[in-house]
Amino acid sequence: MTNRDLALKLLSHVFWHQKNEFMFERDTYPCWTIFAVEEGSFFYEIGEEQGEARFGDFVLCPPRAVFRRKTLEPLSFHFIQFIGEAQIEHDPKWQGKLSLLDLPRLTSSFRYLRTLQGWDEESTQHKLHLVNDLLRMVQMERMIQESPAETIMDEQMDQARSFLAEHAYGNLSMLNLAQKLALTPVQFTRRFRKAFAQTPTEFINDLRLTRARHLLESTSFTLDVIASQCGYENGFYLSRVFTSKIGMAPSIYRSMHRV
Repeated sequence: MTNRDLALKLLSHVFWHQKNEFMFERDTYPCWTIFAVEEGSFFYEIGEEQGEARFGDFVLCPPRAVFRRKTLEPLSFHFIQFIGEAQIEHDPKWQGKLSLLDLPRLTSSFRYLRTLQGWDEESTQHKLHLVNDLLRMVQMERMIQESPAETIMDEQMDQARSFLAEHAYGNLSMLNLAQKLALTPVQFTRRFRKAFAQTPTEFINDLRLTRARHLLESTSFTLDVIASQCGYENGFYLSRVFTSKIGMAPSIYRSMHRV
């Protein structure tokens, strides 16, 4: 698989916010279709593959394949349809769940996609660039994982990552999780960083700040309420973390993203 832009023709892009359920439990599409999750989770089944998808995951459905799905949590996702090229058409790796580890860059790409509502030529080209970029990031991460012989998939850390994603917005103790894995906190952090190029705390913050951004953009909730829904102690602490990581105060971010 070469690391280059894929020759795609973008057909459709719709962003769905807080969808409680799909209209149909199964569907087929005449073209390649991506369900790219921003928030929440859903169960999917394509052929013999099935699983759960959440933030950081794309589910790529080939043309005419039966796609079964069911929301597990209120789901915010990008529905993208395109015509692919031979590299995708004939590579079995390009279907089912594709996961991306670079969550900050993914969050930024999603935000740009949400702001591009029109289908004029310029907006379409921007959207196509962003979709191509997302798939190219998947390519690059696969190359890194597949090339060095010493790189071994750490199934225990993969399970830990899933646990963190599931419990990211509640009371979460890294110490307790490390103990459950029979590891010291230092060992856990080192192995997690080796597997995913970020620490467990960085991973959790990415998830929490993504939800905080959504709530700032789409609700009038106070900062304390948003903090309680994102796993932070209070609005003051959320404000400190948000300002440090995003580069602006939550109030400024909210004012910039209100239509």
